[in-house]
Amino acid sequence: MARTKAKAKTAKKLLITGGTGFLGSEIVRQLIASGEKDLRVMASKVPEWMLDAGVDACEGSVTSRDDLARALADVNAVFHLAGKVSRDNSDAAAMNRIHLEGTRLLCEAAAETGVASVVLASSSGTIAVSKEEQVFDETFPPPVEILSRWAYYASKYYQERTALLNFDGEGKRLVILNPSLLLGPGDERLSSTKPILDFLGKKVPYCPSGGLNFVDVRDVAASFISALERGRHREKYLLGSENMRFSEFFGRLERLSGVKAPSLRVPKNWAVAGASMIDSLFSGFGKASPVAPNEVDQAEHFWYFDTAKAKEELGFSARDVQETLNDTVAYIQKNFLGGGIF
Repeated sequence: MARTKAKAKTAKKLLITGGTGFLGSEIVRQLIASGEKDLRVMASKVPEWMLDAGVDACEGSVTSRDDLARALADVNAVFHLAGKVSRDNSDAAAMNRIHLEGTRLLCEAAAETGVASVVLASSSGTIAVSKEEQVFDETFPPPVEILSRWAYYASKYYQERTALLNFDGEGKRLVILNPSLLLGPGDERLSSTKPILDFLGKKVPYCPSGGLNFVDVRDVAASFISALERGRHREKYLLGSENMRFSEFFGRLERLSGVKAPSLRVPKNWAVAGASMIDSLFSGFGKASPVAPNEVDQAEHFWYFDTAKAKEELGFSARDVQETLNDTVAYIQKNFLGGGIF
């Protein structure tokens, strides 16, 4: 009887898959700061600072049924962030394995073990990308014809569908959050902020004609935590700060860092064709290409959207973009470029 009572009093844990990444680490920091005690992080390796803060570590992969069984024990809610970010289509199989197979296995196991809520991290690119300057919201049909050209965004689109198919029913709640490019301090792996590093390292050869949306990782983390209580079942929420042409984006980075923005402008068709030709040439000699055709192609599109739904339903609020850019530049200069090198 005593054991039964003790078991009944066991607090349900909050599991964060991929909790050591850029977004995951920030979510963990904010949860710890708020006093959350029952946290479990699933990753290949959990850092010491999380262990010192009392986080329950579960080292493993979402593609392993056994690892998931351990990770989901006594769990009531999941932030599913585990993933692989790559702009290289040759990584399609690896991304599909994590995003599709891993999500299916997680959702099946979560449903079987009584998990009530799953908050899935997807991408604004499954909703908001176009050839022309257009502002999207969650009511627009997915731009499948465009996103299917890029393995990462295709895998995220099908990840959403996988989750919707495998985590549903009475008492279940699946919320999908779609942030844009994550910026801010703390991206130790440069999984999201590498474009800023490339700019600071003068590796951006020209100014693309497209436009982007970016958002501070700290604001996105706060919305993930909010979505656990306020997000609606089977709903998607776009998270972003400002729609901005690359010319303005680079101009702001130039003023903050002192690194001159690229002035060369190339017609869209020429840029994509030229990048493909250069990539083929370098590949023929067995060398790494200085340009990535997929990245050039993406930069010639527009990734604009409206965040009214997230603001109204999740209480999402984005800080001033200048603060985000300044903190990102300062972090990269200090940690990757030798402090005040510029």
